[in-house]
Amino acid sequence: NVTPDSCFDGRKYFDLEKAIRRAEQMVEEGADIIDVGGQSSRPGFSPVSEDEEKMRVLPVIRELSKRLKIPISCDTYRPGVARSAIEEGATIINDIYAMRYEKEMADVISTARCAVVLMHMQGTPETMQKNPQYSDVIGEIFSFFEERLEYALNCSIPFEKIIIDPGIGFGKLVEHNLEIIQRLREFTTLGRPIMLGVSRKMFLGRIAGNVGPEARMPPGIAACVAGYLKGAQLFRVHDVKEMRMALDAAAAIENYENTCS
Repeated sequence: NVTPDSCFDGRKYFDLEKAIRRAEQMVEEGADIIDVGGQSSRPGFSPVSEDEEKMRVLPVIRELSKRLKIPISCDTYRPGVARSAIEEGATIINDIYAMRYEKEMADVISTARCAVVLMHMQGTPETMQKNPQYSDVIGEIFSFFEERLEYALNCSIPFEKIIIDPGIGFGKLVEHNLEIIQRLREFTTLGRPIMLGVSRKMFLGRIAGNVGPEARMPPGIAACVAGYLKGAQLFRVHDVKEMRMALDAAAAIENYENTCS
């Protein structure tokens, strides 16, 4: 997060060299993708201008694409930022609006033949946590993905280039987030990889005794492992080393076969 106001690591990497060093450290710790974002999407955030967002993310993406051999993702919902990020070496666009903010986003992604993360969000970041309501949270998110997948295909975005993200904490109460993780496997029938982003989020603090962001790694590990066991394949995290170790251990247990019996 190349931002001054993200919920956990705001200002920590609001500097090019610090951001580059942190990304390289994350790769050493086991990251498979580096996601670069230039504005916070925490509840109630104030959007920055497109020029400011570009100023924050493009130098980082440009440098990382030279130094790293893993994919670079840009966390943006603006077509102009996405296009410039792709020109600098990004191969994934992580869009919290799922290409609904501006129709041009689909054209950018289709033309570049890059991958895209389509996330579910009720409302906007400014309003999403003001008493979100669902009659059927799983059914409504499922229908949302069906519509977005159809839209993407109609825009000539290859099916295999799409990742879905149920948007934990984006227009959801604690009980919604818990139900989504518990029933995550239902989304696997859509045929696309599921990304789960729970790291340091507020609902973890609520279920772990109202702790702050700095104390939310343990419940975050538990949520990621639970998500993995329910079918999630990608995890957007701050604490790469710890999450990688936990997920590798969970995978070893889940996939163990006793060849001696």
